[in-house]
Order: sequence, then structure tokens, then C-alpha cells
Amino acid sequence: MDSEAGALREAGKIMSSVSAVNTLLSGTATTPAAIDISNILAASSGSSSAGIDVSSAVTAAIYADNAPERVWVADQTTLTSQSTALTSIQTATEAVATDMQNLNTLTGPLAARTVTSSDSNDLSATAATGTVSGTHTVVVNSLATMGSWYSDLESSATATLPTSSLTITTAAGATATIATGSGNAGDTLNDLATAINGQNLGITATVVSDSTGSRLAIISNSSGSAADFSITSANYTGTSWTSPDMPTGATLGANTVTLTIGGTPTTITTTSGETYAQLATAINGLGLGVTAAAGSDANGTNLTITSNVPTGGGPTPSFTINEPAFGFTQAVAGANASLTVDGVPIDSASNTVAGAISGVTLDLLGAAPGSPISLTVASDASTISTAINQFVTDYNTAIGLVNSQFADTSSTDSSGTTTTSQGVLASDPTVVSLQSTLEQALSYVATPATGTTTVSTLADLGITVANDGTLSVDSTTLDNALTNNPTDVQNFFEGTALNGFANTTYNALNNFTSPANGAFKVDLSSISASSSSLTSQINDFENGYIANQQTLLTADFTSAEVALQQLPQEMQELNSELGFTNSGNNG
Repeated sequence: MDSEAGALREAGKIMSSVSAVNTLLSGTATTPAAIDISNILAASSGSSSAGIDVSSAVTAAIYADNAPERVWVADQTTLTSQSTALTSIQTATEAVATDMQNLNTLTGPLAARTVTSSDSNDLSATAATGTVSGTHTVVVNSLATMGSWYSDLESSATATLPTSSLTITTAAGATATIATGSGNAGDTLNDLATAINGQNLGITATVVSDSTGSRLAIISNSSGSAADFSITSANYTGTSWTSPDMPTGATLGANTVTLTIGGTPTTITTTSGETYAQLATAINGLGLGVTAAAGSDANGTNLTITSNVPTGGGPTPSFTINEPAFGFTQAVAGANASLTVDGVPIDSASNTVAGAISGVTLDLLGAAPGSPISLTVASDASTISTAINQFVTDYNTAIGLVNSQFADTSSTDSSGTTTTSQGVLASDPTVVSLQSTLEQALSYVATPATGTTTVSTLADLGITVANDGTLSVDSTTLDNALTNNPTDVQNFFEGTALNGFANTTYNALNNFTSPANGAFKVDLSSISASSSSLTSQINDFENGYIANQQTLLTADFTSAEVALQQLPQEMQELNSELGFTNSGNNG
């Protein structure tokens, strides 16, 4: 009886374990792959193989529970694709809208101007956008010049200058006197240049050196008579004067020397290339009561003028010379440019003349007095052509992206089933409306306020529509319209009051592109909100329900596995209690 009771107890344990497994199997929603039934049965009959793969079982069960989430993720993927596609279409449409703005503004490509000169060597010009087209006649009589002076030659830039002074006077009346010679501001040519530049007289002094020696060159900072200047030296009065040394072999420049004796001035003119010896001969030949002689020393040649001693005795008379130190020669006088524009005389301090023709800036390059030069102001065909071709390119990009959403695409799955689908935005109202708007824009017909026009449609500009909705440009037709009828082209795009093709199309597209309340903004905001809502829903589902299920299922399947692992031992004990043995069974 005891053995029978023990056997019943063991049988109860086994039934309890089987019941636990059956309860788990019946209470858990899984796919067939979640639990390996053959393993369970093998374990029940004494097999040593595992009963349940807990990890795989839990994963399979969670997969089944995740069915709603997979739908949400798929929806979110679709929303992302829609957002990406719509953003691309938005960018392309905004480019077309920008093209329309460019072609609609009075300062855009249609207002660009070129100026053609019949003599570009003597005159060139530029015109501001919007300048009235037309032809003008210009005659350049003389160019504006900058005042320029240069000194007599010195042995070097660092040789000490004779003691004297020079005065610079500008056309505006400003003056500056600079002392020269040892211990003064103008000790050498280099020092003198520095001293002059420090006066801020609107002139620039530089030392120019070559194989013969050095000179001081002074030039106005700007052209015109108002920027001109003059240079004078203090007069010397005495009975003996010696000029500064001139390098051996050097010659004088074109200049004048004035000697005043007994109140009577006498001017001696020197010519370029003349020597001190030749100048001395010229002075002595005038019988002025002075003796001039050319001399030399270690620094070069010089000129000495000495008063003659009176024959009857008495004091030696003095003389005055206007260039006691070194002379300056005026190379160029500052002068204004002189020209006529359409017969109107123009005087300009600069060779860049603005205002003679409204919106046009003239650049005077040369002067051929009396020779008329023709200037033609016209629309800049190349700039306009570029803008129109850019519109065609951008339009084709936009319409291509839109049309691709409605194109049928076929795909075949692993089972051989073929399905046909369209783009992710095929049913989007914004894209459907945009396609219609872009197509309708091409049918615009310009109506001139008065008279007729040669450009009333895009076709008149050589722009045609292909079967796929894209545009193409016949460059010959376009160039002909821009060359022969630029005003009609401008009127087509701008209209009589910025109400032409460009503005009409821009206003239609602005319903989509407006950053405030355009269809793109509204549509993309809606997609973003839906995507954010799905993200929150997925996160709540994962962090709430799925995480809890993961814990519960892991515990349940682990308990079932333990129970199954105990079945073989319990079956063996039951067989032993009941007296069942392998040998007995075999008998």
C-alpha cells in the first residue's frame, strides 16, 4: 500500500508539472515558433534535451505583442519619406519663385544694360541697371591731367642741397615754404621729399634716380585744374652766386633764369640738354654787367655768376637771381578734361565722367579732338538669356520631382506577385495642386496695354513644353527676340505695372512657398506633428506594455522550463513506484 501511495504522489507531481506547462501554453499568445512542442514531449518521455528555449520563446511572444508597434513604425517611415520628398519639391519650387522675382524687378536681369563704343581705345562706358536705352555722340577734346614738376639734377638723393628755400602753392591757395640745405628740413632730396609729403597739400614727392643722378618729382594726387600747384624759390641778392653741383656729364632741363640788375629783369631760357658752359656763354653775351663761368669740383659741374667791378671805381653792384638753389620745371599743368556729349560741352576734373548721360559713367582713355564717338546703351542680352535659361532649368527640376510622385512603379515580391504603386505624395493635396499650378503657368498670354507685341507667350521666346511637362529653349529664337525686340521681352515678363508673366507666376507659387502660411509649411508641419505623435506612442508602448510583458513572459517561461526539466526524473520515480521496469516491459 505504501508503494502504491508513493506512486500516486509521484503521479500527482507529474500531473502538476504537466498542468503548469499546459496552463502556460494555453495562456500565452505566441506564434507556432515560440515553443518547440517536440522538445517538450521529448522531455516528458525522459529525453535529456532541453524543454524550452526561454530567450527564443520570450522573443517570439514579444514579436506577436509588437504587431501594433510595427504598424506605427511603418507609418512613421512613410511620414519621413513624405517629408523628405516634399522638402525637395519645396526647394525646387522656391528656386522657380526666385527666378520669377529676378525677372520681375526693375533692377533685375531685364534691367541690365551694356554700352558699346565705336572707339573703345579712346572711350568706354558702363551703364547702371534700368538706364534708358539709346545712342549718344561724344567728342573728347582733351583729357584731365595731374600737375607735375621736377627739379634740376643733383649728384645723388643724399647729396647736401644748397641753403635756400622753395614755396609750394596749390590752386586752392594753400602754401608751404620749406628750407633747404644743411641743418634744414630739406637737407637732401630724400629729406625734401619727406618734408613736402608731410604738408598734406594733395601732392606727392618722390626721388627719381638714374645713371645721371637724382631729381625730385612732385605730382598732384588727383587730376584737374583745381588740384594743380606751382613751385617758386626765394630770390638771391648779392654780388656772387654759385649754383648747386650737377653731376659731370649731366645737362640742364628746359627752364628759365631771371637776373635783375639795377631794377631791370632779364630772363634767360635754357633748353633741354644744355650745359652750364653754354648757359654761361649765353649770360655773358647779354652784357648785363656780370660774368658767368662754368666750373667743376669733386661733386660735378656748376655755374658761378659774379658782378663786374666798376671801371671808375665805387661799390660793386649787386644782382638778384630767382633760382638761388636749384630750379623746378613744370612737366604738366593740372587741367580738366574737355568733351561734348550730344553737343553739350562738359568740363570734368576726372577722366571718369558721371552725369553727362543719366545712368552712364564715361571712361576717357584718349583724345582725338573733333572725332565723334558713338555710344549705344542697350539691354544686356547675355544677362537676360542667362536668367531665362535658369528659370527653365529650375522649372524642369520642380515639375520633374512633382511628376515623379504620380508615375507608376512595379515591383515583384519573393512569391512572384507583382504590384504597382506611386510616390509617397501621390495623394498629397499640396503636390496635386502644385502640379496643376505649374502647368497652368505655362499658358500665360501677355496682353499689351496698347498696340501689339512680338512676345505674348513663352513660345515666342523659343520656350516649348515636352510631353513629360519639361521645358526646352530654342536659343536662336530667344536670341532673336532679345536682340530685335528687347522691350517686348521685358513687357512680357514685367507687364505694364509688374503684372506680367513673372509676377503672375510668382503670386501663384507664393501660395505654396510663403514662409508664413504657404501650403508647404502647413503640410510639413502636419507631417512633423504626426511623426512626433507616433514617436510618443511608440515610446509609451515600449516603456509601458512591452517592458512589462518582457518581465512577465521571462518569469513564466522560466518556470515552465524548470517544470519540464523535472519531468524525466519524476516519470522515472513513478515507474519505479509502480514496478514498471524496462526488463518487465520487454518480457
